[in-house]
Amino acid sequence: MGLNRPATEFSGENSEFYLEAESVGECKPLFGTGLMVNYVPKCHFTRADLHALRQQMSNSSSITEFLLLPFADTRELQLLHFGLFLGIYLAALLGNGLILTAVACDHRLHTPMYFFLLNLALLDLGSISTTVPKAMANSFCDTMAISYAGCATQVFMFVAFVTAEFYLLTFMAYDRYVAICKPLHYGTIMASRTCVNMAAAAWGAGVLSAVLHTANTFSLPLCQGNALDQFFCELPQILKLSCSDAYLRELGFIIFCFCSGIGCFVFIVLSYMQIFRAVLRIPSKQGRHKTFSTCLPHLAVVSLFLSTVMFTYLKPSSISSPSTDLLLAVLYSVVPPAVNPLIYSMKNKELKDVVRKLILGMVFTAHKLPFTLCK
Repeated sequence: MGLNRPATEFSGENSEFYLEAESVGECKPLFGTGLMVNYVPKCHFTRADLHALRQQMSNSSSITEFLLLPFADTRELQLLHFGLFLGIYLAALLGNGLILTAVACDHRLHTPMYFFLLNLALLDLGSISTTVPKAMANSFCDTMAISYAGCATQVFMFVAFVTAEFYLLTFMAYDRYVAICKPLHYGTIMASRTCVNMAAAAWGAGVLSAVLHTANTFSLPLCQGNALDQFFCELPQILKLSCSDAYLRELGFIIFCFCSGIGCFVFIVLSYMQIFRAVLRIPSKQGRHKTFSTCLPHLAVVSLFLSTVMFTYLKPSSISSPSTDLLLAVLYSVVPPAVNPLIYSMKNKELKDVVRKLILGMVFTAHKLPFTLCK
């Protein structure tokens, strides 16, 4: 027999609410945050049902928090996602941490290339630590909420780290160009002061971009609810919730990112065209192979990053879907920080030797054997 009860309000950060069923049976609890829940004659929900419910929930409350898109509908898949992201996050921490320690401790790695690699490792750790821990916490705790302040902080940090990393990758391409095309002037052009200025410019550009975009986005009044179709607070998703000039602001953001990305990408491509021309003049096959091995991983990472970002923000709306956007966001925000240490150290014998020594040092230290990690 169907039930038709009035709406009931539940309070508390992680309070549960239950939906009535037309027939007697078990209803799965969902999690809300001080929301008014009306009678809904369902107990089991598909992904589309959950999406519609999120929209209804978000439209009925003030914007004190945002609802993120969950990776899975069932508890088992949520825990699987938690385990998968935990493994990726630990791999990123280990890989980038080893690179940081190796470059800082070994004097043989105190060169411009490894100085930029150290900064890249720091940026990778920052970017993946901005999005993945919150996604893991939501999956583990079976919730979708993130506070307004937490969302603004996530937007600021993510934009700062990603923008700074892109500029740093551009400077790294210039470093490879000078090292291969102008080897006699490398020490003069890429002096310590120049390298520090380049790194500072990359970090500064990231912070400036983050301040401008975060202030611009969160100054808008939001009247389209608080449900985001992404697993973290992404600028275009927040702009969709705005009720004043949202389309123009979103278009301006995409055009800015597109022009900046195209400019850096063209610079990288031109640099590598000169590098390849110089490498092809090397008579020794072994010499050509050694030079290509230091350039191709960097170019592969840049191409993957740019292609996924551009496709994410410039793809036709006809092929857009929450699942596709979710996959693309993982590709450009989670995968690169985890695989960059592997890519950059795979064919770098000098770095691999230092990292191997560090690992052996940790093993020997664990067994209380004397071993010096840093020279």
